[in-house]
Amino acid sequence: MPEDFCRLAQDAVAHFKVNVNMNKIILFNPRSANSKHRIPNSILQVGASIHGKYEYVFVDGNLEKDPWNKIESYLKTNEFKYFASTVMPGQQLKQAIPFSKKVREQFPDVKIIWGGYFASNQYKSAMDSGFVDYIINGPGDKAFPELIDALETKSDYSIIENLIYKKNNEIIKTKKSDLFDQDSLPPLPYDYLNTFYPIEKYLGKTFLGNKTAAYHSSVGCPFTCSFCAVVPIYEARWKGKSAVNVFNDLMHLKSKYGIDAVEFHDNNFFVSEKRVVEFSNLVKNQNITWWGEGRIDTIDKYKDESLALMKEAGCKMIFFGAETGNDEILKQMDKGGTQTGEQIKRFAARLKKFGIIPEYSFVLGLPAKNDEIVSKQIDEDIKFIKEIKEINPDTEIIIYVYSPVPTEGSELYEKVSAAGFKFPQKLEDWLNSDWESFDLRKNPLTPWLKPFMVDKIKKF
Repeated sequence: MPEDFCRLAQDAVAHFKVNVNMNKIILFNPRSANSKHRIPNSILQVGASIHGKYEYVFVDGNLEKDPWNKIESYLKTNEFKYFASTVMPGQQLKQAIPFSKKVREQFPDVKIIWGGYFASNQYKSAMDSGFVDYIINGPGDKAFPELIDALETKSDYSIIENLIYKKNNEIIKTKKSDLFDQDSLPPLPYDYLNTFYPIEKYLGKTFLGNKTAAYHSSVGCPFTCSFCAVVPIYEARWKGKSAVNVFNDLMHLKSKYGIDAVEFHDNNFFVSEKRVVEFSNLVKNQNITWWGEGRIDTIDKYKDESLALMKEAGCKMIFFGAETGNDEILKQMDKGGTQTGEQIKRFAARLKKFGIIPEYSFVLGLPAKNDEIVSKQIDEDIKFIKEIKEINPDTEIIIYVYSPVPTEGSELYEKVSAAGFKFPQKLEDWLNSDWESFDLRKNPLTPWLKPFMVDKIKKF
């Protein structure tokens, strides 16, 4: 009897270990660049949501010579039940698509979960591929752990918000959640990431400093620009961490890893002047240089005192979507009706007074009634950009060729659809070299843009 009891107890322990060991998770960051690797905040955010509850590993395609070899080695242990990948347009598709397909073919019992802008915006082709089981549609801070919980307990996941999945061959999109209080979310597991990849490898030398960190202090954007991939996901909503918590996070990275510069990769860091001023007061004596993305019509409302303080606190450059000098096109882009060509020029001069470099991006080659109008608009924007450089020679200029995004219902999207533009219907078609270039805004496959127009833009 005692021997039987011991055997039963041992069997129970062995069974428990199998159950525990077979629910591990791979969090994969596909290669996005050949150099200037940044902290993979997207998979760090997901890691934070399950930290201490589920075992997980990071695989960063940017730092692995052969990421598939690493992924396969984990899956061959039979301890991993989930493969989760962030998927952005362009370069990341070259690993996300084939690797996910290999997981399905070689390890059919592993659940494949995608997140990221591409997954949310191109969810139909992803779900029809046969090798994507679930998509986290927007923030995954709660959706991801709730999905894992539901799959582990075999409970209903249809009530989970921010989720896309298939049922009876029909694609189901659950309702969007409210944006979460960013201060209530768990801290990012930097130190855990450091056990897989030395954090120093992510802290590259840039124009900002010798050890530049990438950081997200907010999610979303309160605006509805019709060419922006963020709009369908966040639906004109924004939520930011408090200035104090942003500062504390950066001080941890400074004290432990020696950062001296920060790139704020928020979609819009400067939504709140109050938050920016508070952060500037906190960081101004820490010898940290920083950069972020904002809107001209927002920051143009800032007080002179705020701009002077930002400069004192280390703000070296701000990225702005200037887009065009044509007011009518700005309205088509849904720039809120408040940004104008004159304001763009005036603001470049204003920032010059404070020594903050404006980094203006322009989107050339939007659709129009005929070739002549498209070509004329390109010429006018080139002339406008030259005027900006005369007003403030320090202005950095970035030029994109217009690439449509699936903001269905917008005036601009209706125009591109009428012109005959269509996205690929099959997921693997995105691996075509032309579509890779499309997402990098180099060769957009847009029927209204003729080769001579693209050449004109590139030569300028």
